[in-house]
Parts: sequence; C-alpha cells; structure tokens
Amino acid sequence: MESTKEFDRVKAVVLSAHEDTSAEAKIYFYDKWAENYDQDVSALEYRAPSFAAKTLSPHFTGDRPSAVVLDIACGTGLVAKELKSFGFGHFVGVDGSQPMLALAEGTGLYQDLKLCMLGSEPLPVEHNAFDVAMLVGGLSDGQVPVKVVRELCMATKAGGFICMTTRSNTDNLVFKAGLEQELKAMEEHGLWRCVQVVTVDQWERAVSHDEGYIPGAVYLYQKL
Repeated sequence: MESTKEFDRVKAVVLSAHEDTSAEAKIYFYDKWAENYDQDVSALEYRAPSFAAKTLSPHFTGDRPSAVVLDIACGTGLVAKELKSFGFGHFVGVDGSQPMLALAEGTGLYQDLKLCMLGSEPLPVEHNAFDVAMLVGGLSDGQVPVKVVRELCMATKAGGFICMTTRSNTDNLVFKAGLEQELKAMEEHGLWRCVQVVTVDQWERAVSHDEGYIPGAVYLYQKL
C-alpha cells in the first residue's frame, strides 16, 4: 500500500509538468523537483540511463578513463553514474536547471558543468571535442527539441558516438516520428551512421494510464 501511495504521489508530480509546457515553466518544474528527482524516478522504474550505457558500451573500443563524455540534460548525474560503472571517467554536463547541476556536482563525477536552456541557447561547448555525446531522457514532447541533435553531432569528434533516447508512448509518437526523420536525414547527408537502435517494451511505469509500462528507444550513431 505504501508503494502504491508513493507511486501515486510521483505520478501527480510528473503529470503536473504537462500543465504548462513553456520553457520557463519546465525549468521551474525541474528546479523544484531536483531534491526528490532520484527517489521519484526510481519509483517510476526509470532505467533509460542504464539502457543507454549498455547500448553504447559494446561499441566503444577506445580508452574509457580518458574519453571525454558530453552529458546533455544531465540532471542529477544518473547517466554519468551508469557510464562510470562501464569504465568512463571524464564527464562534462549541461542542463537548464541550476539545482539539478548542483546535485550533479555533488556526485564528484563531472569535470565541468554548464547551465544552458537547451534549444533556446547554443550548446556552450566546442565543436569536435567529445568522444561520446549522450542525451538521455530529455528528447520528448515539450522538452528538448529535435534540432539539438545536430548540436550533439557537431560537438562530437569524427569517429565518436552519439547516444540518444526517447519514449514511445502514445503522447510522444509525433515527436518520435520527427526525431527519427531528422536522424535519418542527417545520415543521408553523411553526418553520421546508425550503429544500433534498441527498442525497450518496459521503459518506465506509465503515469498517463492506470497501470502498465510505456515503451522507449535508444539510438546510437557514430559521427563520420
């Protein structure tokens, strides 16, 4: 019963974020959510950081401790924690929420952290500078816009990897179709090649319906 109450509380928190989709409202929401974020996404059984790290790891053959990883929409640092377990050790995080960045800094995993309103401001990083670029959890309707994936590609070194995720629930299908159209267009233009697409049925617990899970997808590309 206690776990049901906790999930209902988290569901209400997440659904409240859908009420106002302006960029300012989103940042305010994440600023307020930061303190309870890790606990709440655990209740949602949110495992996108793990799925992304497990998709990238078999394909990365370089020196992991020295590889520089760009973690876009880094939040509290969940992606860096997962990649650390696979041997990566150098992280640069970017997020739009200062309280989230403060928690990421507290992990001790990041060499640099930058505040940026993703999609409204250019990424505050150099081009061709990163061995890996990650955007996990942020690519969805009302959050990070599709156009940001081109900035990820530009920030990555030739031969480097770009790993992204999105949800496949009904409310996000239009966004997902637009994202996949852009990923394909970039491949056709010779910017990168598709390495792997992983679909996951149980991405996280559904909040828009009474029960069950929503699906999701991981996209792994290599810059040419």
